[in-house]
Amino acid sequence: MDSEKIIKPANGYLMLAVTLALFFGSIFITFNQKQPIFLIITLLAFIGLFGFILVNPNTSKVVLLFGKYVGTIKQNGLYWANPLYKKKTVSLRASNFDSERLKVNDKLGNPVMISTILVWRVTDTYKAAFDVDNYENFVRVQTDAAVRKLASMYPYDNFADEGHDEDITLRSSVNEVSEALEKELEERLSIAGIEVLEARIGYLAYAQEIASAMLKRQQATAIIAARHKIVQGAVDMVEMALEQLNKKQIVELDEERKAAMVSNLLIILCGDKEASPVLNTGTLNH
Repeated sequence: MDSEKIIKPANGYLMLAVTLALFFGSIFITFNQKQPIFLIITLLAFIGLFGFILVNPNTSKVVLLFGKYVGTIKQNGLYWANPLYKKKTVSLRASNFDSERLKVNDKLGNPVMISTILVWRVTDTYKAAFDVDNYENFVRVQTDAAVRKLASMYPYDNFADEGHDEDITLRSSVNEVSEALEKELEERLSIAGIEVLEARIGYLAYAQEIASAMLKRQQATAIIAARHKIVQGAVDMVEMALEQLNKKQIVELDEERKAAMVSNLLIILCGDKEASPVLNTGTLNH
């Protein structure tokens, strides 16, 4: 037997009535008719009381007889089976596991702190009970191993300026990373008969020793990107202004005046502070 077998023992309510009737009936006959032989029935009825099995909703009972797997009871209710059966409870409920924050290296070798939130449940009670030593501890250990492997497969963020332009990163590609994590966990936990319902990154940040430097890097990247956008827009506006002035023939500008106008407009448009205009009552050169 190397797979799960679903069984349904005898109705527990009927057997409870029969067992109690035999137990108290044999005691009554023993004392009234002075026949000790009926004490054997009393003893058997008492032993029979250990054969009752109560299965709560979303739980199961794995049944063994002298080390041999008999089957699994998954339907909730009261049952009666061989009193010599050994019963082991395996929960079928969905369980949450929030892993500890692990310090690992990403694909580029940067140390990051990462944790995951896993939702799982047992689907094969035979594998959960007999193929692994402790399936709950197995989930914890394998989840940590999967997170370490996942972090080493992807960079924390893109660094296009250094030639590291990745399609998938831990920070921005949440759905892709979650799918990869679920697939990795399903492969690892299938040996224990466990189904992965959901797996997501719960915490992600640079390790403390490089967090400050990486924050400055991100700020610098954002500032450069903003400046690039401002300069690009300013050049377009200057080009449009010169084109409109020339088209409407408002004023004729030689190359020197165009250069001065372009310089002034760029200073105004790209500056951090508001411009303070200066009125020139003379010529351009005086």
